[in-house]
Amino acid sequence: MALARGRRNESPFNYWPGFVDALSTLLLAVIFLLSVFVVVQFYLSREVSGKDKALEELNAKIAQLSEMLSLEKLSSLGLEDQLSQVRAGLASAESERDRIKGLYDGLAASGSDAASRASELGRALESEKQVTSRALAQVEILNQQINALRRQLAALEAALEASEKRDKESQSRIADLGQRLNVALAKRVQELARYRSEFFGRLRAILGNRPDVRIVGDRFVFQSEVFFDTGQAQLLPDGVTELDKIAAAIVELDKQIPAEIAWVLRVDGHTDVRPISSPQFKSNWDLSAARAISVVQYLVSRGVPPQRLVAAGFGEFQPLDPATTEDAYRRNRRIELKLTER
Repeated sequence: MALARGRRNESPFNYWPGFVDALSTLLLAVIFLLSVFVVVQFYLSREVSGKDKALEELNAKIAQLSEMLSLEKLSSLGLEDQLSQVRAGLASAESERDRIKGLYDGLAASGSDAASRASELGRALESEKQVTSRALAQVEILNQQINALRRQLAALEAALEASEKRDKESQSRIADLGQRLNVALAKRVQELARYRSEFFGRLRAILGNRPDVRIVGDRFVFQSEVFFDTGQAQLLPDGVTELDKIAAAIVELDKQIPAEIAWVLRVDGHTDVRPISSPQFKSNWDLSAARAISVVQYLVSRGVPPQRLVAAGFGEFQPLDPATTEDAYRRNRRIELKLTER
């Protein structure tokens, strides 16, 4: 009993220090684990970031490899085309080789005949070489000729340019001379018109107011009956008298007109449309020409210079009146005198 009371009076066992030690140990373990976790987390984050960068570099390399692969595909297509061409060339070469081999085999099989054929081929080849050399020589000659022709063409072009220049100058001179000539001709025409007017005035005064003589435009018109019988080209006495007056007026006119004025008196014979029935004249054309010639010949006999006279026959083809009456026939049968330029 005393022992039991003694133990109850002793202090009980103290667990707290052990608990504190255990708790401290646990806390240290937890802190250690947290430190380890932080360190591991740090290294893991670095590793992950490094992996991301590596992944980006890997993606870039993959893109570069893809591009290179595309280029390689294009190159492979080009190489395949080239390979196809090479294969085609190889096939052609093989066929040519086979052909040559066949020829060679044929030559080898034919023995001496092959040698003769080879000799013949050699001669043909030599002949071809000679032909080629001659062709080349001809080509060289043609080139020289072409160069010479080009030089001639250049010279001709230069001469043509000079000729065109001279032609332009000549054209300008011709135009100037033509203008001056036109002015001179206009003056001559005016002078001839003045002399024609004087001549007509003188004929008018000489012939008087005869009903069978009239002026039509710039011509004196005589009815054929003044000079000829019907269907004849022989001058009548009354016609000769009238022609004497006309001849005298022409001779006087020739003295007045300057020599540089080229004038002529044209004598025109005309008939009516009815055909002539005469053994002497085959047609009205013959009759009209014969009458004009008779008048001209008589004027020459009366002193008119022949170079100032022209005889022309018009037959029935220049009528004054197209009617088919006797009066129209009479008017169309006529002799016309026209003072004009030569």
